[in-house]
Amino acid sequence: MFKVSITFWMCVPLTCARTSHVPGSVFVCVCVCVCMCDRSAAETQTFTNTEGELYSEVAMSDSDTSAILPEETDSDPQHATPRNGAKLSCPVSVSVEPVLFLSMFSLALQVPLYTQYLWDRISEDLCYNGTRGGGCGNSTGPADPLQKEVQTLTAHWNLYINLGGFLVNLFFVTLFGSWSDRGGRRPLLIVPCLGLAVQAAVYLLVMYQKLPVAWFLLGRLCSGVSGDFNAILAASFAYAADTSDRSSRTFRVAILEACIGIAGMFASIVGGQWKRAQGYINPFWLVLATSLASALYAYLFVPETVTPDGSTRFFSTEHHRAVYRLYTSPRQEGRRARLWLYTLCFFIVVSVHLGCRDLYVLYELSPPLCWGPELIGYGSAALHLAYLSSLLGLKALQRCLEDSWVAVIGLVSNTSGLVVISLASTTALMFTGYGLCFLFMAATPVLRSKLSKLVEPSEQGALFASVACVEGLCSLVSSGVFNALYPATLHIMRGFPFLFAAMLLFIPAGIIGTVGCRERRMENGEGAAVS
Repeated sequence: MFKVSITFWMCVPLTCARTSHVPGSVFVCVCVCVCMCDRSAAETQTFTNTEGELYSEVAMSDSDTSAILPEETDSDPQHATPRNGAKLSCPVSVSVEPVLFLSMFSLALQVPLYTQYLWDRISEDLCYNGTRGGGCGNSTGPADPLQKEVQTLTAHWNLYINLGGFLVNLFFVTLFGSWSDRGGRRPLLIVPCLGLAVQAAVYLLVMYQKLPVAWFLLGRLCSGVSGDFNAILAASFAYAADTSDRSSRTFRVAILEACIGIAGMFASIVGGQWKRAQGYINPFWLVLATSLASALYAYLFVPETVTPDGSTRFFSTEHHRAVYRLYTSPRQEGRRARLWLYTLCFFIVVSVHLGCRDLYVLYELSPPLCWGPELIGYGSAALHLAYLSSLLGLKALQRCLEDSWVAVIGLVSNTSGLVVISLASTTALMFTGYGLCFLFMAATPVLRSKLSKLVEPSEQGALFASVACVEGLCSLVSSGVFNALYPATLHIMRGFPFLFAAMLLFIPAGIIGTVGCRERRMENGEGAAVS
């Protein structure tokens, strides 16, 4: 079984590497490592149905062995027993991590290249070559108005394209996520991957034909209609909730977050080097290939955790009402208030992450840093490496601290890194800021886990639909605020958006710390009452 999984992961990257003259060993190593992680990430988990009952699956499918040893069970979520008890089988022992890995690899490969392409196309249209006045060739001279115009137009086009995609995505990701509670998780994994492939195809067409950059909006809208990467996130974390218990859920979610970071790290390194060697088009062919590969992988190998209900209508207001009831229905022990507070914290934290991510490339391209594609790739890789360091740090800190305080420490790490980045005038200082962010992703898995524990097992789909909706809002708000704030504050302080983001993080840190203390007092009070 395991050999089949590795073979499938190796075929597409090797093919792309041969056709594009790029060494395939990097991709093989990534795929094999994720496959190995895939087998061990979710072992010994249980499945919970809508009534809260626990199910386990017989470890061997042979009928004779089962008759002899009926009591031996293995609750391996890789075999994906649906929550309502109907058992579905899968010929290969796999889970959802590879789909998330490939999708994130595709996204992380294209985002920096797409921003750099916008910069180059707008510079070409304005006849700006980066060597006049205060450009990168003369960082001590006066600021070049043409260079500022290129920065402003690039930021604005980023804003327009992202806003168009996110407005469409905001509706569809909520619909898809809630529908998956009855229609199944697998379609929510497959359709967005195909949408990302269509987006990559449109981007390739723009580059081949030198079409106006406004055509990028068409590809973005196609991806938004399919649910975009937010829908893949919603399906993946709902899948993790289906296949984990309360005690292990935080670390299970953190593993998914680490898959995102590892994929982004390798994509950033490959993208920067590849763009410098061969330009933009060949890397975007790999974006298209990995998007199609993730869809095919989900279709062939990922087992279903929800038995599809054939009577469920896709276009129905019931899916949106389920999300609405999640936040308005009365709940015991102040759970509704905590649900709102943790959602607010999640909104602020993710908005800061996405808003700063949109600006890193622009910030690094501009003087006094004036980074090229290689350094941009290394910088993005350093940022994504923090996903892995956050996973290791979270696991270590959980041994001596509660989840709430782990999240607060992660926010402190993020804040200190953003302050240094806002003042960075040299490459060394910029990488110092990235280094201080080594725990910046510790907060989001804690928040996802806490949200998941506040609702019933039958509400997990609606919950992660709402979380996906919040992520869509985060993208919408962060794109609008940060892409507009950057050009507006260039004459005041070039790194002001990062300083502003650092100040925002004090809000979720205070809320998480306060609510965490209150939860601890409630637990102590219940323990005293029982004793």
